[in-house]
Amino acid sequence: MGLIARVRKEWFIIGIVLVITCAKLAPSVGVKGGPLRPEITITYVAVSVIFFNSGLSLKTEELASALMHVKLHFFVQTFTLVFFPIAIWLLLKVLALTAINEWLLRGLQTVACMPPPVSSAVILTKSVGGNEAAAIFNSAFGSFLGIVFTPLLLLVFLGSSSSVPFSSIFSQLFMTVVVPLIVGQVCRRFLRECLDRRKPPFGTVSSVVLLMIIYTTFCDTFSNPNIELDHLSLLIVIFISECCFQKSSGFTAADSVAIMFCATHKSLTLGIPMLKIVFEGYEHLSLISVPLLIYHPAQILLGSILLPSIKTWMSGRQKVARTPI
Repeated sequence: MGLIARVRKEWFIIGIVLVITCAKLAPSVGVKGGPLRPEITITYVAVSVIFFNSGLSLKTEELASALMHVKLHFFVQTFTLVFFPIAIWLLLKVLALTAINEWLLRGLQTVACMPPPVSSAVILTKSVGGNEAAAIFNSAFGSFLGIVFTPLLLLVFLGSSSSVPFSSIFSQLFMTVVVPLIVGQVCRRFLRECLDRRKPPFGTVSSVVLLMIIYTTFCDTFSNPNIELDHLSLLIVIFISECCFQKSSGFTAADSVAIMFCATHKSLTLGIPMLKIVFEGYEHLSLISVPLLIYHPAQILLGSILLPSIKTWMSGRQKVARTPI
């Protein structure tokens, strides 16, 4: 395989390396308030593009079918909002015996209580040919649930409580997730024949948007002097992802991919504002925020790097499923 062909095949991995390098060299460009204005271009524009793209590419019957997949939805939401927080709580009981900073441990618990993100899990699932419709539903539904359940979980596990601006977060999710998805579906009704004939590069569009998200996320990470990406955090991400992946047996390969990404990813976009509200006035807020600021870029980076391996795994599972007994 020639160099150009190799670059075309591995362009996304090369893109990840480039955007992380750019973020390291000039983090001020992509931070909140910087020239790129990620609080607008990412939070609103990029997320809206992702779900409009999904609405345009997904068949309506696939979305309708995904809504009825109750077993999958129950597994994802239970893992995210019940098993994950309890498992981390038990782990922290052990880690509390070590010399790890108490407030960093509390930060790990806040990570466990966070809802799934509305964008990265959908893009990664789509990139490997997983059940995109299920990923869309669980990402959106989980985010809405998180508005209510995350403050309750923080109260149960950390004893911290505060009023969360439900209406403003709900309206933001509705405008950036639900509306673009519906608009995309309406457009598809009129453009179906053209889309089927021309086959636009929906996957490439999603991948480019993901690179933008990775860039701005790492800009935030590198611009914070209190953050250091350590090996332990990456190992925790790998362990939790593998745990969810193994426990997703009983589902199809496409469903398993959606479960892995949706159940293990945690939202930074919703998480940081919630932490600032719930822990307002805490002098250790920056330390509490560190694990989430580490986990978020780590989950995107790890998921992106694993895409080729997951594609290979999916192909093997699908071949086995098609093999007559």
